[in-house]
Amino acid sequence: MTADRIGVLIVDDHPLVRAGIAGLLGSTDDLRVVGEAADGEGALARVADLEPDVVLMDISMPGMDGIEATRRLLAHGHGAAVVMLTSFSDRARVDDALAAGAVGYLLKDSEPDQVLAAVRSAAAGHAPLDARVARALLPTRADEPGAALSVREREVLRLVADGLANKQIATRLGIAERTVKVHLGNVFRAIGVSDRTSAALWARDHLPHTS
Repeated sequence: MTADRIGVLIVDDHPLVRAGIAGLLGSTDDLRVVGEAADGEGALARVADLEPDVVLMDISMPGMDGIEATRRLLAHGHGAAVVMLTSFSDRARVDDALAAGAVGYLLKDSEPDQVLAAVRSAAAGHAPLDARVARALLPTRADEPGAALSVREREVLRLVADGLANKQIATRLGIAERTVKVHLGNVFRAIGVSDRTSAALWARDHLPHTS
C-alpha cells in the first residue's frame, strides 16, 4: 500500500462482480485494488501476501465462505478491516458476520457512493453498516440496552469509559488493537451510539464498576 491510498482486496466468486467493484474503486484517487480472490481460502492467502487495508468480502462462496474466512483472518491477527458485501440481509447472517469480526456490512444493491464511503470509513477505523441491516438489528437492542454485548465487549466498553485509548485497551486485555476496534464497532451498534464519547457516557449509566 502507498501512504496516500487505501489498499482493497476484493473477495467474490463471481468474476463479473469482482470486475465491477474493481472498476468502481479504480475510478477514485484514494483507493486502489491490491488483489482479488474467489473464495475464503484464496482470501486468507492473498491477505497474508498483500496486506490490504480493507477486504470487501462476499459471504456465500464455494468451499470456505466469507464468515469463516473473516473469523480466521482475525484469529491470525491480520490488520485488514473486513466489510461484508453481500446479497443477504437476514438477521442470522448479519449476526454471524459481525460476530466473526467484520467491521461493516453492505448489500450488493448499495449505491456506488455508499460502497466507496464504506471502504474509506472502515479504513479509518469506523464500522459502516447498511441502514437496512441496522434496522434489522434494532429489535434486540430495543429489548434491553446492551443485552447483546458479549463479556469481552463489556470489558472493552468499561475501559473506554475509564478513558483508555485503543492501544492501552489492547495491552490491558492481551488482544490486538484491530480486535479492540472490532469490539468497539459491535458495541456502538449494540447500544446505538456512533462515537466513543457517547459510548463512555452510556457505560457510566448502564454498566457497573466504571469510574
